[in-house]
Amino acid sequence: MTRDETAFGGTFTSHAATAALTLLTALLLFGLMPRIARRPPPLNPPPGRAIVGERPDAAVPAPMPLTEPIQDFEPADSAAGPTPPDEETLNKLEPDERNTVEIYARVNRGVVNITTEAASYGFFGEEMSKEGSGSGFVIDDQGRVLTNFHVIQGADSVRVTLFDGSAHPAEVVGVDANNDVAVLRVDAPSEKLFPMSLGDSSNLLVGQKILAIGNPFGLERTLSTGVISSLDRSLRAKNGRMIKGIIQTDAAINPGNSGGPLLNSRGRVIGMNTAIISSVGQSAGVSFAVPINSISRILKSLIENGRVVRADLGLTRVYTTDAGLLVLAVAEGGPAEQAGIRPIQMKVERIGPGFLRRSLDPTTADLIVAVEHKRVRTLDDLLTEVEKHQPGETVRITVVRDGKPMDIPVTLGSS
Repeated sequence: MTRDETAFGGTFTSHAATAALTLLTALLLFGLMPRIARRPPPLNPPPGRAIVGERPDAAVPAPMPLTEPIQDFEPADSAAGPTPPDEETLNKLEPDERNTVEIYARVNRGVVNITTEAASYGFFGEEMSKEGSGSGFVIDDQGRVLTNFHVIQGADSVRVTLFDGSAHPAEVVGVDANNDVAVLRVDAPSEKLFPMSLGDSSNLLVGQKILAIGNPFGLERTLSTGVISSLDRSLRAKNGRMIKGIIQTDAAINPGNSGGPLLNSRGRVIGMNTAIISSVGQSAGVSFAVPINSISRILKSLIENGRVVRADLGLTRVYTTDAGLLVLAVAEGGPAEQAGIRPIQMKVERIGPGFLRRSLDPTTADLIVAVEHKRVRTLDDLLTEVEKHQPGETVRITVVRDGKPMDIPVTLGSS
């Protein structure tokens, strides 16, 4: 064999070996890589799966199909509320801390989130939707819920979300704007209802510990604590009436807390959080609650009648003076007219041939100064005293007539 033939044979062998090595490398790269390469995380990971911190050897589940129905999603266990602490953990707490923790664990599932929706129309007639939210609490195993009237006022639809995250359409059972109270009802299984115990607000003390639970800014079942700062405050309701006996506290109350319960150190409801004083619309340490006794007095009427049936005196117009309430008009056939209370009369004077002058004569009207001998100076005072009685009762109305005081018995009607 010549030198050229020998060189050609060596070159061919070298090329063949190189080609075989290249082919083997390609087979290794493209044949084995799919089995050892990490799969990139999905752009839209399934619920509950993080796309960071994944172990390299962890099995990667298939992405959730886009056609999977949303209703199959189950809420996380945390939706059912925090797990009650065990005795060992509780024993490590200070007595006041333990009291707070135990109360919250016992009652938080009775607090609900209320969302409302109302239709409105824009400048060009386009339909828009206005949403609102607040708090409330379950009061019986029939699904009745207490909240503020202003939380659901003007709403076209109301939904109540329970502790487990389930949302239910709510029926408005009854409302009372005078006390800013509303009763709702949801059709929910009894095992999901945790009624809260109503306490007594008649013997509260300034400095007493209180707890408030609600949904500030939509953060469900948030607990804040504080003390009673003052008692017997007055708060003007949306309809202009004054709510008396209001509880003032320093608990952190924010938008969304309205309608939530105010609790004492035994976990009983002593009030319903309803308003705050703030220049920025958020907690400034001055909050107010409607006393639970004021609510309890009207609760039966709200449930049975959808409204509060109140005693009525039968006055349609009065004028407030420094001396009392001047009667301008009474309801025809009403209690005041039947009892002989005199409204203001028209005085007619002849001032010339064919000319008459008509004017109201204040001296002809009765001036109401007391109910059952308790002084009244404003319309709100009068209504408050009258509504302490029941329709059909007879009360003494003290009036000043012709400069002299006199008592007139009036049998109250209803309104």
